[in-house]
Amino acid sequence: MPSSFFSRSPATAEDAPLLHKPALERNHTKLSMLGLAFAILNSWTALSASLSIALPSGGPSAVVWGLVVSGVCNLCLAASLAEFLAEYPTAGGQYHWVAVVSPAEWMPLLSWMCGWINCSGWVFLVATGGSLASQMVVGIASLLDPEYVATPGQMLSVYVAFTVTAFAINVFGSRVLPIFSRFAFIWSVSGVIVISATLLFSSAGTGYQSPSFVFTKFVNHTGWPNGIAWSLGLLQGSLALTGYDAVAHMIEEIPHASREGPKIMIYAVLIGMVTGFGFLLVLLFCMGSIEEVISAPCGPILAIFYHSTGSKTVSICLLIFPLVCLLFGTTTIMTTSSRMLYAFSRDRGLPFSSTFSIIHPKLHVPVNALLLTAVPVLLMGGLYLISTDTLNAFLSASVIALSLSYGFPVAINVFTGRTRLVGTKEGFRMTGWVGWAVNGVGLAFATGVTALFMLPPSVPKTWGDINWSPVVFLGVVIVSTVAWWLEGRGMFVGPRVILIEEGEEGEEEEEED
Repeated sequence: MPSSFFSRSPATAEDAPLLHKPALERNHTKLSMLGLAFAILNSWTALSASLSIALPSGGPSAVVWGLVVSGVCNLCLAASLAEFLAEYPTAGGQYHWVAVVSPAEWMPLLSWMCGWINCSGWVFLVATGGSLASQMVVGIASLLDPEYVATPGQMLSVYVAFTVTAFAINVFGSRVLPIFSRFAFIWSVSGVIVISATLLFSSAGTGYQSPSFVFTKFVNHTGWPNGIAWSLGLLQGSLALTGYDAVAHMIEEIPHASREGPKIMIYAVLIGMVTGFGFLLVLLFCMGSIEEVISAPCGPILAIFYHSTGSKTVSICLLIFPLVCLLFGTTTIMTTSSRMLYAFSRDRGLPFSSTFSIIHPKLHVPVNALLLTAVPVLLMGGLYLISTDTLNAFLSASVIALSLSYGFPVAINVFTGRTRLVGTKEGFRMTGWVGWAVNGVGLAFATGVTALFMLPPSVPKTWGDINWSPVVFLGVVIVSTVAWWLEGRGMFVGPRVILIEEGEEGEEEEEED
């Protein structure tokens, strides 16, 4: 293997002393990395927790076919990014790939903007775990006592508990993270099987919905025209399948990165799509009255569990599976976010980069980068005390930011004729019209999802009904632009090359064996 992963570097000659050698330990195996990626997607959990998005916006038809459309399009995006990952396996991911394919005069600025958008998307995404978990815990209380109304402080306490626990596991459990990821994978798949079997068996007495209901029933409670309402239902599938670029940001911690990374990225989306589709079918066939599910105080997922089983105790026990999955997801998302912030700081992309690019000598993790993730997430939780709508704006902004970061390198690669990626013998590469078609579908989807996530879920009637996520995202753009003019323009020259010692790959093979 050559002494470098990369065939070219955007850094200049005087930057040579700053070239990077991987500082993170390669603890992950292929299975543990697949487990980490799947734990981050947590597709069936995200789908069940976000039923309140799609059921009023298109009903069962939007739930089922929206996931199919989102799954196919996300596979196209994942395959498009896998081309880059095969040739440039670096924790920087998208901002590094943008630097590879961008014209030289625009490279630093485009790479900088992509890096900031990607970093903000991952920090915002960490908040989704605690937010969804707080809703599930409140749902349990509402199921036990229909008159119960949660206070903002109670929801905040669950949010903080999830975030702090995820932070502690990341800081003090770096050695066991691969085992943690494998267990998360097993737990998640087991949850799908146990819940599906229980619901199907229990619903034999209460009856199932018809296939026509599951596959064609349309509902529109949004106030939008039917076409827009159904399209908004796509957001559930998009949320459930976002975050697969985690494989790229963790790639420096697995062996045989160029060969295994692209496979893991695509496998994660495929597994998420298949398990999510099967689980949604079970939920819809066992649903009961859709109007009761939509309006249930305990939330759609618990309402379906209770309708099917007739037991509050069994319903709560079943909910433990997605609730624990959310803890796994919050932990692994925080892991990925910290690696992304660490990599971007290593390339001088953030203020105080020298502080956030440090690996703790004893804990062997980027503790400061973990703090840079956890502290803003905890501060965002304070919005519970003001308005949950404002917090939801940050959650929507995470999908907007990640979708745009996926489209960034793919769009530049397409606009430059798909000539910047050379391809390798063992790497993943799409040739001819296949590459153009896959890139085109992925870009169209990323653009459409970005536009849809900026719309409010229903026709706004008051200022409180407005979707504030565009404002949040605009804030990220403004801050990154100001940072560029104040510091980045003189300091940031793009990502540096990661050097691999001769013989290191062979040593990894021996260790893996």
